[in-house]
Amino acid sequence: MKLTNKQQKFLRAEAQTLKPIFQVGKNGVNPNLVTQVRDALEARELIKISILQNCPEDTSVVAQKLSERSQSTLVQVIGFTIVLFKPAKKDSHYSLP
Repeated sequence: MKLTNKQQKFLRAEAQTLKPIFQVGKNGVNPNLVTQVRDALEARELIKISILQNCPEDTSVVAQKLSERSQSTLVQVIGFTIVLFKPAKKDSHYSLP
């Protein structure tokens, strides 16, 4: 899903108050993490993930892999934090502009 600039701005503003619910560490992006991220996106739609210093991969590489493998949209990468969005199939929490 491709987001417009207005939609990205809206989602970034919504994500400011969120706390990261996952951490990517020395194991990097593994199938278990991807499954958990998919489940969280289905329940919440918008999530934050922090990347620890001991992660062997670059932040942008981790963000791209998680986005592709969870079939979600990468909203933002800032520092060691990434924000992912995937609209729910039913009862969306966020009505995008």
